[in-house]
Amino acid sequence: MIATSKPFSTTNNLDDQADSALKSSQRTMHEAVDSLSDKAHDLKDQAAPVLNRVAAKAEELARRSADVARDRAEAIKERALRSSDATIGYIKDEPLKSILIAAATGAALMALVSLLGRNRD
Repeated sequence: MIATSKPFSTTNNLDDQADSALKSSQRTMHEAVDSLSDKAHDLKDQAAPVLNRVAAKAEELARRSADVARDRAEAIKERALRSSDATIGYIKDEPLKSILIAAATGAALMALVSLLGRNRD
């Protein structure tokens, strides 16, 4: 009987050691996961204000860009209106010259179109 009890107690001892090692590994793993989770939450908490500032700056930049584009479009519109008014004023002041300039421009364009049309044939 002594021979059978010794292997049984050695087996139980090995089982206990394996259980203990498994539990220790599980505990270490849980602690590591908890630590990583805490670090991830800390990083998230630190990153949130930075991301908010970046988003606010991007929004401000987009707003400024839209304002600049709107201002430039308005300036171009005003310049076109001034040019139009100047042209109308010139036509009123110099109607004969305006007609001659328009006729000469039309003739030049027709000659250019005619010349381009011949080259294609």
